[in-house]
Amino acid sequence: MNYATTISAEANPTVDTAMSGAAAGRTALAHRPLLFIGAIVFAALLVAAAYFAWAGGGPDAPADDESQAPVVTVVAPGRTTLNSTIEAPGQIAARRAMPVGVEGEGGRVISVPVDAGEWVSKGQVLAVIDRSVQVQQAAAQAAQIEVSKADAALAQANLDRALKLVEKGFVSTADVDRLTATRDSAEARVKVAEAQLLELRARNARLNVVAPASGYVLARNVEPGQSVSAGTAALFTIARGGEMEMLAQVSEAQMVDLSQGVSAQVTLAGSDKSFSGQVWQLSPTVDQNTRQGTARVALAFSRELRPGGFATARINGGTLTATVLPESAVLADDEGAFVYVVDQENKAVRRSVTIGRATEQGIAITEGLSGDELVVQSAGGFLSPGETVNPRRSET
Repeated sequence: MNYATTISAEANPTVDTAMSGAAAGRTALAHRPLLFIGAIVFAALLVAAAYFAWAGGGPDAPADDESQAPVVTVVAPGRTTLNSTIEAPGQIAARRAMPVGVEGEGGRVISVPVDAGEWVSKGQVLAVIDRSVQVQQAAAQAAQIEVSKADAALAQANLDRALKLVEKGFVSTADVDRLTATRDSAEARVKVAEAQLLELRARNARLNVVAPASGYVLARNVEPGQSVSAGTAALFTIARGGEMEMLAQVSEAQMVDLSQGVSAQVTLAGSDKSFSGQVWQLSPTVDQNTRQGTARVALAFSRELRPGGFATARINGGTLTATVLPESAVLADDEGAFVYVVDQENKAVRRSVTIGRATEQGIAITEGLSGDELVVQSAGGFLSPGETVNPRRSET
């Protein structure tokens, strides 16, 4: 029984084979999705390879150094003839301001017939000073002249009588000489008295404050009842001929471009009205602190030109032929002003320059450039000497 019922695998090969086939079928079903995904990936790789082959056969080769250089805008400035205009601030002033004070001994002011803002002529009385005492002194001196003349007449009569008696021997020659001397002294005293009277009259005339020249009264600093003397400050200020000027403050470099006689337009602060003038004097010195000088612009009289007011002058600076660059092209450091020039090998080369006038077109370069170079218009501050660049000409 035991032998008959024993079942072994070897005794039943059919069952074993069937079970093995079932397991293999299940394994094949499990790997089928993976095979499908792999096929899709492989197909995508084939499509990509075909695209690159059609487009040019693979990725780009690494670029050379010049293709990676920064792009900069350059200009060839050439040479330009400039009609420059210098703008300078300053103050209005009288071209010839004359302070007028007391010439004589002074006294109490009794009348002031003129006021500021009026025109006066040469010799016109500006202020009258009390002279009652001086008038009496002059009268006394006039009387003294009459006394001296009487003494001189008496001395002359005595001399005449003595000369008639000399021939008869009643008067000596010594007496005649003494009488002659007396007569001469009396006549001299008459001349002294007359001179003293003229002096008093001249002093009295100087008591009046008069205009030394025709002009426009800018200031009046005296009132009736005021006591004045030779030490008193100026009583009046007169602009001779009414001539005005502007004291334009210009830089030391701008002074070189100016000359006497050039035209200018002066505009008052807060006004659009301008006045024509010309530079009549350039200061011979420059202020050590501000490094500025003064250009004096002569102006015709106008009541709108008030000394002390601020104004701006536009002065014709003449013509200049130079290389003109935009402000962005000019750099500066401790060594001075410079620009970057692109050479034939597309290298940025530092070039030192000398700056001239600043105009509406740009900055004039007086030294350092011929005008034929390719100058970096902007972004020069980001370059280094010798750096390779990719230049592009400016469209303007």
